[in-house]
Amino acid sequence: MSIQQALAGGRVRLSRYRPPAWRSRLHGSEFTWAVAFIVPYVGVLLAFAVFPIAYGFWMASDPALYVTLFSSDEYVEALISTALYVGIGANASVFLALLLSGFFMRRGWWIKALLVLSMLPWVLSAQTSFISFHWMMIYWGFLNSLLEKLLGIAGPDWLGHYWLALGANIIAYTWKTMPFWTLIFLAGRMAIPQDLYDAAAVDGATGLRRLVHVVIPLLANLYFISTLLATIWMLGDYNTPDTVSGGAPLGATEVLATVGVEFLLDNGRPDLGVAAVMAALPVLIPAGVLLIRRLQTREVQL
Repeated sequence: MSIQQALAGGRVRLSRYRPPAWRSRLHGSEFTWAVAFIVPYVGVLLAFAVFPIAYGFWMASDPALYVTLFSSDEYVEALISTALYVGIGANASVFLALLLSGFFMRRGWWIKALLVLSMLPWVLSAQTSFISFHWMMIYWGFLNSLLEKLLGIAGPDWLGHYWLALGANIIAYTWKTMPFWTLIFLAGRMAIPQDLYDAAAVDGATGLRRLVHVVIPLLANLYFISTLLATIWMLGDYNTPDTVSGGAPLGATEVLATVGVEFLLDNGRPDLGVAAVMAALPVLIPAGVLLIRRLQTREVQL
């Protein structure tokens, strides 16, 4: 084989290599600037997301931590309260938002004005709103003063009873987040073709029947995704239980997020705090997988 043939063969083999598409479009200083912008982002991601999560898994990897947790009455009560808080709160906020979105589908300028006003709870600061809830529900607060002035009766100790305190947390969280879900469902309702509403009206499906046979089937996928998101967000909610009820009565309404912080700050056990939060993973992981699968659905649903 001659030198020319060898070089030609080498050129043929070299010509088969093609750089990645993104690399072929970047030349010289463009590639340098791209790297300069990506490196800080990757560094921040590694430092403030990947490393803390990996370090948390390492801290909570000792099985003895979970033996300690499940032998603690405080932690078991927090598990039960978390299940009730999330199970009731997530479903209530999403379901009520679905119903409220139907009201805002009505025509009229005052309906649009009410829609804007209904967004205020979502816009307001969470801490300020929940502190107001707390001060309204203490024994000498606004609610009991109102009952005494209007009805002449002494109100209950709202935060001294487990179900009342838990209900206060759920109501406060629902009041705060329902405007967001209402806007989501309102957008979904507006995406439904008007022809379907007209056909349902011709068939006599109005009001509740239209909701059951037209709106709910078309918004089923959106409703399921919203419920999953609400569940995931509520599992990590710290502000509501800590500010509204403060764990009252006697820590009975503590949830996993507040117990984890208590283990960390009050007991000086960060490993127990991380392990307490990790107990939510058996719920978070399946919820995340279901959420991703529903987002990839190809069904004819909104």
